Amino acid sequence: MGMITRIDPLPETREAADSVPEESAGLGALRTERGNLPLHRLDVRADITGLSSAIRLTQGFRNTFDGPLEATYIFPLPDRAAVTALSMTVAGRVVRADLKERGAARQAYDTAIAAGQRASIAEEERPDVFTLRVGNILPGEEAVVQLTLAGPLPLVDGQAEFRFPLVVAPRYIPGTPLPGPSAGSGWAADTDAVPDASRITPPTLLPGFPNPVDLSIEARIDPAGLELAGVASSLHAVTEGDDGVLRILPGERLNRDFILRLDYTGAADSLVLVPDPDAEDAEAPAAEGTYQLVVMPPEPGEAARARPKELILLLDRSGSMDGWKMVAARRAAARIIDTLTDADRFSVLLFDHSVERPPALPAGLVRASDRNRFRAIEHLAKAEARGGTELLAPLRAAAAELASAAAVATAEPGDGASPRDRVLVLVTDGQVGNEDHILAQITGELSGVRVHTVGIDRAVNAGFLGRLAAIGGGRCELVESEDRLDAAMDRIHRRIGSPTVTDLRIEDADGLTTVADSASPGRISALFPGVPLVRSGRYKGAGGGDNAGAVTISGLTVEGEPWSRTVHAVVAHDRPEIAAIWARARLRDLEDRYAVRGDADLEQEIVRTSLRHGVLCRFTAYVAIDSEVAATDGSAPHEVTQLVELPMDWMDQEAPRGRSPHVRRPHAGPAPAAPPAPEPGIGAAFSGTVGGASAPPPQSAPSVVRATYTSASAASAAPTSSMPKRASRMAAPAQDQLHVLDHASMVREQAATEARLLRDSAAEPAFRRRDLLDDLASRLDALLLHVRSTAGDSETVAALRALIAVLRDDQAPLDERWTRTLTLLDDLAGEPAAARRHFWKRG
Repeated sequence: MGMITRIDPLPETREAADSVPEESAGLGALRTERGNLPLHRLDVRADITGLSSAIRLTQGFRNTFDGPLEATYIFPLPDRAAVTALSMTVAGRVVRADLKERGAARQAYDTAIAAGQRASIAEEERPDVFTLRVGNILPGEEAVVQLTLAGPLPLVDGQAEFRFPLVVAPRYIPGTPLPGPSAGSGWAADTDAVPDASRITPPTLLPGFPNPVDLSIEARIDPAGLELAGVASSLHAVTEGDDGVLRILPGERLNRDFILRLDYTGAADSLVLVPDPDAEDAEAPAAEGTYQLVVMPPEPGEAARARPKELILLLDRSGSMDGWKMVAARRAAARIIDTLTDADRFSVLLFDHSVERPPALPAGLVRASDRNRFRAIEHLAKAEARGGTELLAPLRAAAAELASAAAVATAEPGDGASPRDRVLVLVTDGQVGNEDHILAQITGELSGVRVHTVGIDRAVNAGFLGRLAAIGGGRCELVESEDRLDAAMDRIHRRIGSPTVTDLRIEDADGLTTVADSASPGRISALFPGVPLVRSGRYKGAGGGDNAGAVTISGLTVEGEPWSRTVHAVVAHDRPEIAAIWARARLRDLEDRYAVRGDADLEQEIVRTSLRHGVLCRFTAYVAIDSEVAATDGSAPHEVTQLVELPMDWMDQEAPRGRSPHVRRPHAGPAPAAPPAPEPGIGAAFSGTVGGASAPPPQSAPSVVRATYTSASAASAAPTSSMPKRASRMAAPAQDQLHVLDHASMVREQAATEARLLRDSAAEPAFRRRDLLDDLASRLDALLLHVRSTAGDSETVAALRALIAVLRDDQAPLDERWTRTLTLLDDLAGEPAAARRHFWKRG
């Protein structure tokens, strides 16, 4: 698994003869009669019952090669969902998977593949990122893998949300590359900060690549006693069939989350007990089981007043936030600041690879006067995306500032003023790879601070943002579009204010004993307006029927008055998803504690919990092995890593300076030169310095098809193995000269093709021609990246940059951009003699 991807050019066989260039697909794309990527269909079937969901995810992999295939797919799942089963269907047989300790599962899988048996293995990399490998698929054969999941639906202000992610977005990878081969097949090298970076960074498709996956999503909804007032789909067009099933329209791509919002009324307190399977008599005492407690928050009284706050706002201005996300983040941040009062104090930190404060405001927390709020909002309005997502430094700065303010307030004599809530609000897309490292470093420093996160993206890193909010006892709000922003900000405003009940405690009553140290997730701290407390855990000693027991939850209102509520239990033998959802939450809680403490005893507890309850976690894996031997020639299967979509509306990023996008890192030869200083704007999205000191170039996902099929004329120009070009330059400079010349030929050919396509579209409507120019800019970004990786800076590179600048100039009239683009394409297609001489000199 030491390559970014292993899709080699087809041999001179029937496939090669049937393969034709796909001119409209962009550089490097080919279509064949049988396809060219292993994953060809993905089906999601969700049964939503009240506030929980049961999901069946089916992935179909097809082998279009002449030998056995091993397909690797890095994909997302809902971060709070429990994976409870896996099956593999191949050659007409259904093979059920076993859940094993991760090392044992890998050993079993590798042994089966070496023996020629078909096998599959599913592993968790992050709470919402998983890897699936399916090996020894025979030529022309399809292997179908089905995952079974159960997950909760969060309920806020009467609205439940079902969110199913469809793509793992590129993540910022900090740190220094580790020596030796990487652990996975992603685009990023493993680093000291993210040791498994190569396992969470799937290679990406070139913009314009034909849709490679047939996607279908269905959802059935049973309100389960609640009144369903309406259903809305946020990012996909959804139709309702005669059978009452909601379905997305055909042809959708895997480039954004699927989101359904259900408007429920009539939600009330509840306590459901699910006895363990060995307790078959519902009327007999159940020795043990799982409970789920739902407590609706009280509405604050008219006399209730929000306590003054000390609030620090962190705004992510890194390169991945470019476009609508930066606009939405600025608006969100401004709305948060604008809700403060003179009684509050606040500070604003903007961050990318460095941390910045509004220059018009003094350092530290300042009074939220009209003047200071205006200065902060004025500065926020000018924020532009740039740099890398160095998140730990601003979190530490905010935590230290709040701790310092608290220490000063404690040391000063009391003046009768109300105590202040310490609040941190993070506005970001969360696209970082070092989540565990951040949580381990920051958890202790955020003690006593309520952390709220606002995730802005169509493929947001919800797992990390939810974990970060949980350790701070706050809320995570996700915003997937500008249309959603206003409603989301109203909800955020209510959460940032004081909670309605604090100092919560769960007390047993009526013969029911809850096992408090097994409850999840995180800490019980407060009830917020409109957000019910949903708590799950283990119980023992409850009876059945009408005597199932009860619990009392108590705390203090915002006015300091005692508050309590008793909830009586009902027993449900037909709700197994509750036990799975609890086990998943419990495992997440343990994994977060492990990330902070690194305790070996915790690792063993995590494995025991996972195996006992049949729920996948970071230290276990599902493995399915077919009993029959399929591949008999003894050769290793052809390895292919599934390329994935860029998230919808993401801007293309350049590759890290100083590193070829086609290789991990040099295995030999001199170290690459230090990267030049970053340029402003999106071109330097993942470059720069940290704290003023030089830092290793962080890694980002350039949007290119890596080592995929190429046309015959460009075959020698596209690397198809992991041999680094810098190392091969040292060994065979003459061959490298030819490689660069092939790139010049490829640029000429591509420019001529693009010019012809534009001329053929000259009569199209204005909106269509505008889209064509935008698509061309995306393809040329990838072409520029490809040429720079070998040719370095040259006149051809400069010409490509000038052409892209024209295409990106939205202020210029469309006809002017169209004419200038054609002129520059013709110049590139003719390849001036000066450029040819320059290429000859680069040996």
